[in-house]
Amino acid sequence: MDTRSEEFPDDPTSALSEGSTNIHVSALDGLINVNSLFTLAVFVGLTITAPGSATLVDDNACIAGEDIARNLLTFQVVSFSSFLFSSLVAQGLKQAIVLINSKNSKTLRDVFKAPINKHFLRIGMLLSACGSVFGCIFLMLALMDVIQIKLGTLSCGSIWSIRAVVPLFMLVPTALLIYIYIVLYAFFH
Repeated sequence: MDTRSEEFPDDPTSALSEGSTNIHVSALDGLINVNSLFTLAVFVGLTITAPGSATLVDDNACIAGEDIARNLLTFQVVSFSSFLFSSLVAQGLKQAIVLINSKNSKTLRDVFKAPINKHFLRIGMLLSACGSVFGCIFLMLALMDVIQIKLGTLSCGSIWSIRAVVPLFMLVPTALLIYIYIVLYAFFH
């Protein structure tokens, strides 16, 4: 029995045309590249941040404690895991498109044009986007802890920490809301 017809039905509403997957491959490439940059940022943050090291705080009461350092490490690991999850799902989708099409391709340009199940692709892209969103949230929380370690705790009322955290917590969630809206719009239309 031919399972290919079950996985990729001829119904145009459930399968993407060969020409339409080219844009999906480009979108997946972009997502993988952005996630790689964020993953690099997490690694850099892990290597340069430790409580008490190179802090700019003069008041000992405002120096971040071990609890903030533990939170920082936890947030960085969760952020890294989320970006890695997102990248692996996106890379898997991209590989599926390329491998499915390579069976019937006549030229190298045709490798990125594959008949793939629309629902499978949409769910995979939604999962990848969710991983990126969670990664950004935890990266933002990790950056807040880096700010507290370097500039003083927020509970101490450090003006420099507040000046750094306020734009972080205004701009990143705003960008995430825009990103979520665009992803959901693309998912449902």
